[in-house]
Amino acid sequence: MFELDFRSRRPIYEQLVEKLKELIINEVLKKDEKLPSVRELAQQLTINPNTIQKAYRELESQGYIYSLKGKGSFVYPVNKTDNDEELNKVREELRKLFAEAIYLGITSKEIELLLREVEGGQKND
Repeated sequence: MFELDFRSRRPIYEQLVEKLKELIINEVLKKDEKLPSVRELAQQLTINPNTIQKAYRELESQGYIYSLKGKGSFVYPVNKTDNDEELNKVREELRKLFAEAIYLGITSKEIELLLREVEGGQKND
């Protein structure tokens, strides 16, 4: 499915959250698709099941997945205009990143090109 960097300073569960979000955003994992069970993914990645559980809880709290008792976790079928709280968090994070990028010398033209590049990868909507 993906690889984690065990030497990174970032906690494994955070890396897992980011990787799964990336797969969901890029529609590699489709709406209502079942995620691997905690046990399966823990064996696959050779990490503690509690780490997987923590990542799944975080993804659920952020609105990327949902769980059904006894059935597992699934990709949440998000309406792109549905999640105001999450959109506001992303906007704030983008503001910070844009400010840092501009401070470090990235031009608005370069930022625009990056945005178009990302949009090009999202045309499957």
